[in-house]
Amino acid sequence: VPHNEIGQGIVELSPFPINALPVAPGNTVNLLGTLQEKNDGRILQRSKRGWMWNQFFLLEEYTGNDNQYVGKLHSNMDRGDGNVKYILIGDGVGSLFLIDENSGDIHATKRLDREERAIYTLHAKVVDKRTNETLEADTEFNIKIHDINDNEPKFSKDLYFASVSILSSTGTSVIQVTATDADDQTYGNSAKLVYSILQGQPYFSVDSDNGTIRTALPNMDRETKENYQVVIQAKDMAGQMGGLSGTTTVSITLSDENDSPPRFANHTFRLSTLESAEVGAAIGRIKANDADVGRNAEMQYSIVDRDGQDMFTIISDQNTQEGVIRVKKQLDYERQRTYSFKVEVTNTYLDPRFMYSPNPPFKDDAMVRVTIEDVDEPPVFSRNPYIIEVHEDTAAGSFVGVVSARDPDADNNPVKYSIDRHTDLERLFNIDSVNGTITTLKGLDREMSKWHNISVVATEISNPRQTTRVPVFIRVLDVNDNAPEFAMYYETFVCENVQPGQLIQTISAVDTDDPLVGHKFVFSISSSNPNFTIVDNEDNTARILTRRAGFSRREMNTYLLPVVISDNDYPIQSSTSTLTVNVCACDSRGNMQSCNTEALLSAGLSTGALVAILLCVIILLMIVVLFAALRRQQRKKEPLIISKEDVRDNVVSYNDEGGGEEDTQAFDIGTLRNPEVMDANKLRRDIIPEMLFPFQRTSPIKDNADVREFIHGRLHENDSDPTAPPYDSLATYAYEGSGSLAESLSSLESGCMEGDQEYDYLSNWGPPFKKLADMYIGKDTARET
Repeated sequence: VPHNEIGQGIVELSPFPINALPVAPGNTVNLLGTLQEKNDGRILQRSKRGWMWNQFFLLEEYTGNDNQYVGKLHSNMDRGDGNVKYILIGDGVGSLFLIDENSGDIHATKRLDREERAIYTLHAKVVDKRTNETLEADTEFNIKIHDINDNEPKFSKDLYFASVSILSSTGTSVIQVTATDADDQTYGNSAKLVYSILQGQPYFSVDSDNGTIRTALPNMDRETKENYQVVIQAKDMAGQMGGLSGTTTVSITLSDENDSPPRFANHTFRLSTLESAEVGAAIGRIKANDADVGRNAEMQYSIVDRDGQDMFTIISDQNTQEGVIRVKKQLDYERQRTYSFKVEVTNTYLDPRFMYSPNPPFKDDAMVRVTIEDVDEPPVFSRNPYIIEVHEDTAAGSFVGVVSARDPDADNNPVKYSIDRHTDLERLFNIDSVNGTITTLKGLDREMSKWHNISVVATEISNPRQTTRVPVFIRVLDVNDNAPEFAMYYETFVCENVQPGQLIQTISAVDTDDPLVGHKFVFSISSSNPNFTIVDNEDNTARILTRRAGFSRREMNTYLLPVVISDNDYPIQSSTSTLTVNVCACDSRGNMQSCNTEALLSAGLSTGALVAILLCVIILLMIVVLFAALRRQQRKKEPLIISKEDVRDNVVSYNDEGGGEEDTQAFDIGTLRNPEVMDANKLRRDIIPEMLFPFQRTSPIKDNADVREFIHGRLHENDSDPTAPPYDSLATYAYEGSGSLAESLSSLESGCMEGDQEYDYLSNWGPPFKKLADMYIGKDTARET
């Protein structure tokens, strides 16, 4: 196709036409499919189209050295004056595809692979170079990559596994293998595959279209060959010359069918065992063979005749497929020395094809002969265990019972008997070593022990290592040799205001004996009692009742009541138990209040005596209180500190270290505590400053001599006191002097306050004095003072 520019919107393409239009004779067709004119001279009017394409085509795997030419964009707005600029936007622009902005030529810069990406979507844009104004609307087009046969077929697996029955007929499907080709399946034959078999004939074949493997021979024999390796090839280009191919291997196993019956290699088995073999012990194994595998080779064994079924049993070992013969009953060499029986073997899972055959091949049988070997056996007791009964009143040396044992061997060796003394630590029993007679060595007491469990040992005289033990349980039968007694200790009382016939106690009894018909106790009082009587309830209990009224603790506070209790067994046993009855004071409803004699004495005091005792106690308490108050007043002195708030005034803070421990004359706090004893004539021992008050305010009030003298007097006392703190210390006073109505003029707290001092402590003197103090000494002077 010639690369021509015809009319508006012309696009020059590569040698692959995009839109092929049917062309009639005499029509001129451009690359965009636009009819120009007919040969009859009529001019056709063409409508304007901005972009007249939809896709470009480009071969994959380009091997040239230069960039591969894709196509050309051309706008009808391009007058050839160089003012039009072509812009390409989309997938791979700048890296895979480049466009000449002046001519509109598109080139591919790299080698493209259709299997990675088959189509690229781009947008073309035309703008004016000078104004950058869009001249044509954006149009989308595609670049499609044409496929070449550059990929070989590939199977999903390198090795497949499959199985097929050995009884399968020809053409039975085994497995289907499928290969895929990455080439374009819609273009040419690059992805059209054909399957063939390279290895595995003549047993198997493959369908060339879909890769299905089938059997080629009927009834293959697994015992001859079990596994086959079949190689399958897939070739593209429809199998033609030059096509690419791939292969895979299929491992086909012939699945077993139960076509081989179990067979004994030897139809006679000989076994032997000792007669001492325990029940359930394995005495031997027999084995049949089966050419099948898996579940088809599983076998089960059974004993089919009566002689063997009674004494032996056989089970199948699932791991080894052997028949294990076990002892079912205890063997005895002296009774029977050999056993012969038939064992049959069959497949566990029977093939239905063989089940109804006249000569079924799925089972086989063999004879088993078992020989019993003699063993020197220990003695055997006639019973195991022995249970013997004996009365508890049996005297020492009395007969208890007999045990008997024999040697089960043919020699029948004699045995001797003995008692295991670990089971008879008290040595209550003895046994005759020859005949096994058991006798008592001591008297037995059922109340001490109802049962005695001992072990008797039988030993062969000729072979002392052959011994047998048997337990002997000796039950001691009861004899009525114990008298009944109270079931518990009773705390019984009778009220002083009790009435005749009133119940005061119900009693019961117990007996350590165990009669066959049960206990039946009888209660009575040994002699006639004027105070109490007893009534038997006929149910092994009795009631104690009063016979009179008017009991008094002053006369007698305790009564002893003897009660006789008898049983009904033979010989009759009875005992006398004493019931202690206390006399107590009770309320009107019979509830006990007191039974002590001390309470009786306190109850005899009169009401007047109790009142007198109470008054004495009160008077004594008043005397003690008054005495304590007087002592407190005598010891009371004038307190140094009136309240806890004044404790702060005792704090002395100064920054003079002084002379250390030897300097004891610098300050005496006793002065603060007792200002009356100050000696005004004593001289200070520390250095007096040359000017104690460098500036003094002049009092504006001239007629307040009392206040002025009071202030100067206090200053003089402080300056002339040799025991006062140094001049650079802060001295505060907790004591203002006797008779002071202001109590304290301390300014320790006021010194820490901001702003003017509040002289609330002068409130007792009244506003006139507060005002005079402010004017005369000033707030600063008052604070220093």
